[in-house]
Amino acid sequence: QVHLVESGGGLVQAGDSLRLSCAASGRTFIIGTMGWFRQPPGKEREFVAAMPWSGGGTYYADSVKGRFTFSRDNIKNMVYLQMNSLKPEDTAVYYCAATKYRTGWSTPNRYDYWGQGTQVTVSS
Repeated sequence: QVHLVESGGGLVQAGDSLRLSCAASGRTFIIGTMGWFRQPPGKEREFVAAMPWSGGGTYYADSVKGRFTFSRDNIKNMVYLQMNSLKPEDTAVYYCAATKYRTGWSTPNRYDYWGQGTQVTVSS
């Protein structure tokens, strides 16, 4: 099992920045890819970003490209999502997720482990 805990959400104004953190524990050696997803109010969960746990390219949804940055600290078993130039449409519950797979990383049902989520609200 892999246990994930997010933190760092909050209420901000449009144009502000936030950094989300996700702490991974347990059998982290099985992780192939880490991902960030979000679920806006009344909508389905959607892909935000993904990164191979062992390194390599980072992948972003078009809606966040150039504004969000996904980083990791493998020594601390932490991943981060730096969110800049936030917009009201970024309002959602944000989840970090882990999968043993290295493909299909934009699909929620590809992920086996999920954090509890953290609320991000961006006011206009």
